Amino acid sequence: MSAAASADARLLQVALVGNPNCGKTALFNLLTGARQKVANYAGVTVERKVGVLPLTDGRSVAVFDLPGTYSLTPLTPDEEVTRDVVFGRRAGESAPDAIVAVVDATNLRMNLRLVLELRALGRPMIVSLNMADVARSRGLQIDVARLSAELGLPVVETVAVRHNGHAALRAEIERQALRFGATADAPALPTAATPAPTTAELQREVRRILAVAAPGALQFERFDHRIDAVVMHPVWGLVLLATLLFLIFQAVFSWANLPMDAIKDGMAWLAEQTTAHMAEGPLRSLLVDGVIAGVGGVLVFLPQILILFFFILLLEDSGYLPRAAFLLDTVMGKVGLSGRAFIPLLSSFACAIPGIMATRTIANWRDRLATIMVAPLMTCSARLPVYALLIGAFIPAREIGPFNGQGLTLFALYAAGVLSSMAVAWLLKRFWMKSSYQPLMLELPPYRLPGLRNLGYGLWERARIFVRRVGGIIFALTVLLWFLSSYPAPPDGATGPAIQYSAAGRLGQALETVFAPIGFNWQISIALVPGLAAREVVVGALGTVYALSGSEDAVADTLMPVIASQWSVATAYALLAWFVFAPQCLSTLAVVRRETNSWRYPVLMASYLFALAYVAAFITYRVALALAG
Repeated sequence: MSAAASADARLLQVALVGNPNCGKTALFNLLTGARQKVANYAGVTVERKVGVLPLTDGRSVAVFDLPGTYSLTPLTPDEEVTRDVVFGRRAGESAPDAIVAVVDATNLRMNLRLVLELRALGRPMIVSLNMADVARSRGLQIDVARLSAELGLPVVETVAVRHNGHAALRAEIERQALRFGATADAPALPTAATPAPTTAELQREVRRILAVAAPGALQFERFDHRIDAVVMHPVWGLVLLATLLFLIFQAVFSWANLPMDAIKDGMAWLAEQTTAHMAEGPLRSLLVDGVIAGVGGVLVFLPQILILFFFILLLEDSGYLPRAAFLLDTVMGKVGLSGRAFIPLLSSFACAIPGIMATRTIANWRDRLATIMVAPLMTCSARLPVYALLIGAFIPAREIGPFNGQGLTLFALYAAGVLSSMAVAWLLKRFWMKSSYQPLMLELPPYRLPGLRNLGYGLWERARIFVRRVGGIIFALTVLLWFLSSYPAPPDGATGPAIQYSAAGRLGQALETVFAPIGFNWQISIALVPGLAAREVVVGALGTVYALSGSEDAVADTLMPVIASQWSVATAYALLAWFVFAPQCLSTLAVVRRETNSWRYPVLMASYLFALAYVAAFITYRVALALAG
């Protein structure tokens, strides 16, 4: 299945296959721990996760977490990938030595259909009965031995949210490992002409098996139906969703104060120590004005990002997010988007790149393209440092009733992004990408308590990605900006800050003629340029530019008081409006090019976003000036 796997004859290959929301990825994390990597399948942008499970006999198993699918008759690109990998049809990749079919024990009627399709392939196979503890707690009795006998397959219970919840599966993989490797005698894989069981045949067989192995599953009613009566109510459900989002943005500011202050103090101490123990010169300027002012200025917003993703992961693991998708399906349909657009747009709150890649689940090309074009309007996490900087500097931290004024402002900015995406989608579907509405069809997972392990793992991954960006692209751009802001040196007898005579200073002054109508000075204009590579860089770039402009407080006391004293409120509001629509980073545009196989769409995206950002900032700036005057 991979070059690395085929290079090692002792490395067996096991594929995890299952319906969406069956706990497959959580089980994959338990089996492989930190021994995993993420990439894309060759030729497509469907994500592949590969990990290594070491066995007690010294061998290793390559474990593949395949995209969720409801059957081997695919409807979407990621379901096609799962089918092709299982059938061994992908060029240069062999079929897996064995399959682990992961099923949701609380929803056997749906999950066992895929198990029967996989069983027909004749490959070595294990059934992982996941969430068996939840099924028992709700009164559903499953005779595991009888189920195994009826399926003719080994069946083991797993609890993917527990630390050792994979022990039975691991032990079964150990027992079956020798047979897994004996692929030479395995039955032939089906060809395209091989007849597949019909849905009716599969369902009859599922009913027969459940009648003897888990008769309660045929009448099983989840307790969460009563909760859904409120959560998915067309009125109260929307009120609940808005309230949850509102409280999340309140927490982003309220909870983050202490760790943010600690990081600020640490950066200020580091700058003071560097200044005190190094002789004045280019190296000290690079460290203090470049690295500490730039990189430290971005790192300080890590607590807010983690708090935001803590709540997103909490809602995802609890089973709430698919219900939010159904709840908003009608709203999506009114602006012409497919119901399946909700998940990609939700993913774009983290980053537009995975959001755009997630549009592969949308079968209709026009619907998919419309979703790609509006995904960047979702407020990605890279905007959060800019929002937090400007809100902290210009919005008083006073209470408005029971709410925090800064949290209200952040909520309004996120709402502006969502509403603008809906407006753009309506225009696109009305005048350019017309297609019929396709309702969302998605299985609702049971409500469950989020697993602390998966929650911690998800936060660790987000922190690692953010810190890697800070230490990678943001660090490199900060050093480059410091160099361009320091050289060439000013001529003899020059007055004013040296940065004004540098390459960056001259570029900023040239760009100021373009951005002056919307209230941006030359320092802001400079910062917008590296922001094309990564939006978080804007904050670091401002720290570097103001430090080199003679504003030493940009390092010692953070950037907020510096810009609060030197910018007008109208300029700050205009910059906030700019970043609601700001043109995408270059990596996002590159992904759009790859997804659409054309430069036409990324150019169109960058153009319309720049136009929207400029117009929004212009109107905001002029209205703010008029109100202040």
